[in-house]
Amino acid sequence: MHTQNTAKQPHTEPSADESKKTHVTLINYNEKEFEEKEITDPKEADSYKDHRNVTWIDIDGIYNKETVNHYLKYVKLHPLVQEDIFNTNQRPKAIDYEENVYVVLKLLSYDEEKSRVRVEQLSIVLSKNFLITFQEKEGDGLAKVKELIRAEKSRIRVMKADFLLYAIFDSVVDNYFTILERIGERIDILEKKVIDAPTPKTLQKLNSLKKEIIYLRKSVWPMREVIRSLERDESPLIQKPTWLYFRDVYDHTIQVIDTMETYRDILSNVMDIYLSSISNRLNEVMKVLTIISTIFIPLTFITSLYGMNFDYLPELKYHYAYPTVLAFMLVSAIGMILYFKSKKWW
Repeated sequence: MHTQNTAKQPHTEPSADESKKTHVTLINYNEKEFEEKEITDPKEADSYKDHRNVTWIDIDGIYNKETVNHYLKYVKLHPLVQEDIFNTNQRPKAIDYEENVYVVLKLLSYDEEKSRVRVEQLSIVLSKNFLITFQEKEGDGLAKVKELIRAEKSRIRVMKADFLLYAIFDSVVDNYFTILERIGERIDILEKKVIDAPTPKTLQKLNSLKKEIIYLRKSVWPMREVIRSLERDESPLIQKPTWLYFRDVYDHTIQVIDTMETYRDILSNVMDIYLSSISNRLNEVMKVLTIISTIFIPLTFITSLYGMNFDYLPELKYHYAYPTVLAFMLVSAIGMILYFKSKKWW
């Protein structure tokens, strides 16, 4: 199976915050049997290691390193892979170790309060009839998969652990579409603001959203190769009937990536519209100021001319000189305004 770049990144240890807890859920099932329970003592899961049914251990929040390491004993993993589970800066990747397959995905969730997307790492270890998932943070991002397993007549109940791996992929990718829908709504709102009343705050939000999409693109883009390697390479842990399902997820991933590219292009266009709007507003302001200045230039000339302290200025002693000059100034101003209107300059 294709192996992604496993170069080590700066190590990120699990949070030491005691208020955060590691929740472990065990699900054991086949076509007719189903068992689900939350495990508080890691030893409770020891008897399920070689069970004939499909066993899924979901570790929600990798805050307790000792607890996580206990479940890693069920599968033979390279020490570097064990470190990768705790190093949550990994890119999506898939590595075949013959006896098991190690996969890294990115789970996305939408923070309603801060109106931004949260990204967390999901590590998966697949072995025969056994699968372990390690979710980086609290919050069940795989609830939809669990609902499928609880359904008595669902396809997943008659399939093996490799189909459970597909179901997790499918749930993760489907959630990407939901996140993209929210991002699309934000883009529409910003686009309307840019057209109606662009402000520096709007530009800041545009830049922030563009960076967010670029970050999401980096999280999603490598999944193409991950899914391709799973569906095209002949791992003994992934059966041929499941390959077709992985091809379907691959197609959905391409759609997600294409949508992200489209959104990135739209944001670039919106930023161009913002700059054009600001430039047009500045031009309008400069035009108005220029027109006002042009109107007052002849008026200023007349007042300055009659403000000179000479004894023999024309009409200086004329009784109606002042109202006459004012009337002339008014006629000059109105005449220029009408001229600008006729030229459609104002």
